[in-house]
Amino acid sequence: MLPFTRPTISQEEIDAVVEVLRSGWLATGPKVQRFEKELADYIGGGVEVRAFNSGTSALEAALLASDIGPGDEVIVPALSFVASANVVLRVGAKPVFVDVDLSSRNLDVEKVKGAMSEKTRGIIPVHFSGLPVDMEPIYKLSQENRITVIEDACHAIGSSYNGAMIGAAGNPACFSFHPNKNMTTIEGGALSCKDVAFMKRIERIRFHGIERNEQGEIFVSEWGGKMNLSDVSAAMGIVQLGKLDDFNRQRERLAHRYFEQLPDHPALVKPANGKGHSWHMFCVCIDGEAIGKSRQEIIDFFREHDIAVGMHYPAMHLFPLYRRLGYQAGDFPNAEQIGAQTLTLPLFPGMTDRDVDMVCETINSLLSSGK
Repeated sequence: MLPFTRPTISQEEIDAVVEVLRSGWLATGPKVQRFEKELADYIGGGVEVRAFNSGTSALEAALLASDIGPGDEVIVPALSFVASANVVLRVGAKPVFVDVDLSSRNLDVEKVKGAMSEKTRGIIPVHFSGLPVDMEPIYKLSQENRITVIEDACHAIGSSYNGAMIGAAGNPACFSFHPNKNMTTIEGGALSCKDVAFMKRIERIRFHGIERNEQGEIFVSEWGGKMNLSDVSAAMGIVQLGKLDDFNRQRERLAHRYFEQLPDHPALVKPANGKGHSWHMFCVCIDGEAIGKSRQEIIDFFREHDIAVGMHYPAMHLFPLYRRLGYQAGDFPNAEQIGAQTLTLPLFPGMTDRDVDMVCETINSLLSSGK
């Protein structure tokens, strides 16, 4: 069975982890410090980086450090992994959803403008599947209205915008290193930002609110969680970061092979391409109604051909949690169409050209078998 994703792990990563296990220092320590420094150098722009146990924790910490909480609203695309909105609820604020483009699956500034109110304190643009959001208009809007921009870059390590790495702009940007991402620390994440005072607060929030003076005494001035990364994970991250550009070049090459072979068909919506894309995922929409097949029949068709597909993602506003905030079917048509029709095709560095060919042949067969 060809999976839709698989981490690329070699003996080098295994040896790095074993070294840490034998060192006796397993929790946050010298490997985390090195990983943060190397990740900051990779992103560039003079940012600082702090490592987290997940991208979700990084997003939550960024909201807390921005003093966003009860009574505030944060604009979030209606199509993303649910963590993008859950963290807003977690800090007591309200997520305000906006629709996305059907092929890029990213929000745009006009939709953001229409969702703003006097309570809007933040915007969380999501660089979906590694395709950068057009950020300049969003930055301009945030400056004019004093709104915090927290980039959800959990899909976008190695992506770039206007010649600079995502995360280098200076505002908070949050990354994920889950095993299905372009690089992995097993579980893990990171936050980049240029604001030194903000990053000191991030350090407190990341670990119980603790600060230490020169004598090593502990002070706790605000709430903090337990969000730190282990040295075991950081050791893997250091190795993976050194391979990231090669991983992403292979992802891009495979994505282009998909574009070369996938047919133009009215029942198929291909993903948008663009500069700086790191190709975390290759997501299409297949209109089952148009070809006379249910979602499950389509998934089963792929399985019969030894291909596993993902579904990224259901429209968030239709989950019971968010329906309780008043959202309902019909509010965001593009997100709802994607949620009903999306399929994530296999894409990872260990794939071969023949793997892509097999997936494309299966899609051609699926589309030609319809009504």
